[in-house]
Amino acid sequence: MDGGLTLSGDMILVLMLLGLTVSLFVFEVVRVDIAAICIMVLVGLLGLVPGDELFSGFASNAVISIIAVMIIGAGLDRTGVMNVVASFIVKIGGRSESRIMSMVSSTVGVSSGFMQNTGATALFLPVVSRISARLDLPLPRLLMPMGFCAIVGGTITMVGSSPLILLNDLILTSNRSLPPGAEAMRPFDLFDVTLVGLALLAAALGYFLLIGNRLLPTVETKRPASPGRTMNYFAEVYGIEGDFYEMLVTVDSPLVGMRIAEAESLEGAPLMLAIQSTDEPRLAPPADEMIWVGTVLGVMGTRKQVGEFALANKLRLQPRLRAFGNLFNPTRAGISEVVIPPGSKLIGQTVAEARLRSRFGISVLAINRRNEIISQDLREVELQVGDCLVSHSTWRDLVTVARDKDFIVATDIPKEEQRPQKVVQALSFFGLSMFLIIFTDFQLSVALLAGAVGMILTGVLSMDEAYQSVSWKTVFLMASLIPLGIAMEVTGTAPWLAQQALGVLGDVPDIVVQAVLAVLATVFSLVMSNVGATVLLVPIAINVALETGGNPAVYALIVGLATSNAFILPTHPVNALIMGPGGYKVKDFVRVGGMMSLIFLVVMLTAVNLLF
Repeated sequence: MDGGLTLSGDMILVLMLLGLTVSLFVFEVVRVDIAAICIMVLVGLLGLVPGDELFSGFASNAVISIIAVMIIGAGLDRTGVMNVVASFIVKIGGRSESRIMSMVSSTVGVSSGFMQNTGATALFLPVVSRISARLDLPLPRLLMPMGFCAIVGGTITMVGSSPLILLNDLILTSNRSLPPGAEAMRPFDLFDVTLVGLALLAAALGYFLLIGNRLLPTVETKRPASPGRTMNYFAEVYGIEGDFYEMLVTVDSPLVGMRIAEAESLEGAPLMLAIQSTDEPRLAPPADEMIWVGTVLGVMGTRKQVGEFALANKLRLQPRLRAFGNLFNPTRAGISEVVIPPGSKLIGQTVAEARLRSRFGISVLAINRRNEIISQDLREVELQVGDCLVSHSTWRDLVTVARDKDFIVATDIPKEEQRPQKVVQALSFFGLSMFLIIFTDFQLSVALLAGAVGMILTGVLSMDEAYQSVSWKTVFLMASLIPLGIAMEVTGTAPWLAQQALGVLGDVPDIVVQAVLAVLATVFSLVMSNVGATVLLVPIAINVALETGGNPAVYALIVGLATSNAFILPTHPVNALIMGPGGYKVKDFVRVGGMMSLIFLVVMLTAVNLLF
């Protein structure tokens, strides 16, 4: 390739867009999907790619494939396959923490290779909670190994993570811009990376068995809540103490004419969980419900707190539970933990705006945000990814919440799957997709859609449920960034950046160049979307390989794999999911994830060079 590339006007525009993209992702000025759409529009307005390719990302093989993978994962979830897996793990694993950790983590890791690591983590979070409660094992010592293995497991196949799904499309795009005489790169098949992924998974398991288990938090009280020990658990972890009481509103009470939200904001107010006015007693009264003379309030707090509040507000404290005895029965209702996952529509809404009581029947008592317990002015708290909501509800309502993709229930409750009778159909069409990918020449998107459509036609999922299972944020993020990758190629920006990088590195061995690319991909993935990191770095990696005489497809693969090296910070969606239920702090990820990141880089680079 010509070593004399000079900056052109179009290259400068692309570099400016690259800088803007990184800034928007790092500082989160707007949501990442909105930022990606803005970049796509700017690419079009500046004329940096042909008009017929600007929206090609939405019809790309990668985007259609990721939609199909999400639908297939949702179908497996609806049939309760994971409950069967949980029972098997408990039966085989016994009560040994190391054996249970190994079985859970390896199962999640392998599953992540076929259904996206975030989806696999969301499916297994309640499973691990159930196993932990059943065997009385500390949850933090199971969740982080499971989460890290889920991330690593995404490298087992080319459909396990968004960057690897996207990689083949980026390779095909780069083929169109190769210099004369250069051999076109062949896209990777489904299992081309399997040995690399399995080596990484084995390394992760070995790390936690030999070293990582000593670095994991040793807090013994952090275990999942279950109906049998709800009160003790939440008193220890969140400081939620007391018992349930009934208070009758008298004619002289200042609460008469107030709304529930106003009464809850009074000084010393206990948690108001139930109400009876003229109708039947109900849990989770809406915030705007009025309090009248004769209203009975079901509250939770210490005897002293409730007594003082009743005295100050002229309420009659009942000697026993009359109206709410059945509702507060621990076999029917209790306190639970509910996590806000990535892609939830509730992100950015306050607790008041989300209307969790009226819509879902749950009352939020506290919020665990990165191990900070928020218990004051909850209605004004804006929900974030990974927030763990400590809530009170009936177990029936909690089962309904568990079926909503805007939540992940981390509490051990009896969970009735919606369609256990469809498990054979779900597994059959999952198997069909795998068969078509392995033994036929159909495109990856066509093979995966065959399984997804089959699940819909056989009633595993309804069409509306299929739409709901798709993370459209991920879809738009990926599709909108693809034109930027095309612009880097067609304008010559990627070759120019490659030349500048090699000029800085000088004459060094190929393994050093590969390590630098892997570290760059790791750093980018920690501060921005791994899809964004892949789009930005793969074209550069390919051109670096062309400059140094390396294999461009292998260099691209190194970037695609290294974007899964996201263990040091809770910025990866998987880490965000496990942080609240596990009670982890950022320093826990730094301590445990630092060594894991180094092991990942060494094993990945070694395996790739040995196999390719």
